[in-house]
Amino acid sequence: MKRRRNPRSWLNSIVVAADAWASGFLATTRVAAGSLLQGVRNMREGFNFNEKDVLTTGEVARICNVASRTVSKWFDSGQLAGYRIPGSKDRRIPVSNLMQFMKKHSIPMDGLRSGAPRVLIVDSDPATAETLRKVLAEQTRYDVHVASGAFAAGAECEKFRPHVMLLDVHMPEAESGAFCAFVRGSDELQMTKIIGMSNRLTEGQIAQLVGRGYDTVLRKPFTVRQVIESIEHAHALVA
Repeated sequence: MKRRRNPRSWLNSIVVAADAWASGFLATTRVAAGSLLQGVRNMREGFNFNEKDVLTTGEVARICNVASRTVSKWFDSGQLAGYRIPGSKDRRIPVSNLMQFMKKHSIPMDGLRSGAPRVLIVDSDPATAETLRKVLAEQTRYDVHVASGAFAAGAECEKFRPHVMLLDVHMPEAESGAFCAFVRGSDELQMTKIIGMSNRLTEGQIAQLVGRGYDTVLRKPFTVRQVIESIEHAHALVA
C-alpha cells in the first residue's frame, strides 16, 4: 500500500522554495539597484580620468569642454597625437599626449582629475560676483572663477574653458551682446552654456535673449538653490 504524502508537508515545501526564490531575487535586485545608484553617483561626482591610460574623442571633448568634432580636427591636423584602432575609424588619445596638448594650449587640467563643473561668473558689479562665488564655493564642488566685464571674461574663457557661464545681462548692450556672440562663435566654447542674470526683463525680452544665444535667464532676486539647479541642469547637457 502506497504511503500518502502529507498535503501540509507538500505545501510547506512549496512555501520554502518560494521563499528561497524571493530572497535570491531580492538580493539580486538590491545588488543591481546598488550598482545603478553608484553609477548615478559617479556621473554626478565626475569620472576620474586618471584611472585610464587611453581616452576616446568623446572623453577628451568632455575634459576640454569642446565638441567631439573639434577634438577630431585636433587629431586629424596632428596637433593632438594619438592613433586609430585597426580596422576602424575610431580615434584613441593616450592621456600623456592629452596632458602635453593641454599644457601647451593652457587648457585647465582639472577635467583630468574630476568632473567638477567649471563655472564663470561675469558681472559688472565685482561685489555681487564675489559674493556669489563664495556661496557657490562653500555649498558646491564647483570650480568657480569671476570676471568683471566682457574683456576680462574673454581672457578667462581662453584659459578656463567654463562649462557654465553666469552672465549679467545688464552690462552695456554692445558689450554683453558682442561677448555672447564671441562665445557662440568660438570652436573652443561650443559646449559652454550661458545663464543670464537679470532683475528687470519681461518674458518677451527673455525670449529674445534666448534667441541670441543665452540658454536660460535667472530673474533676480534668486535663491542659491535656483542658481545651483540651473547650473546642474546646464552641466548635465554639457556632460
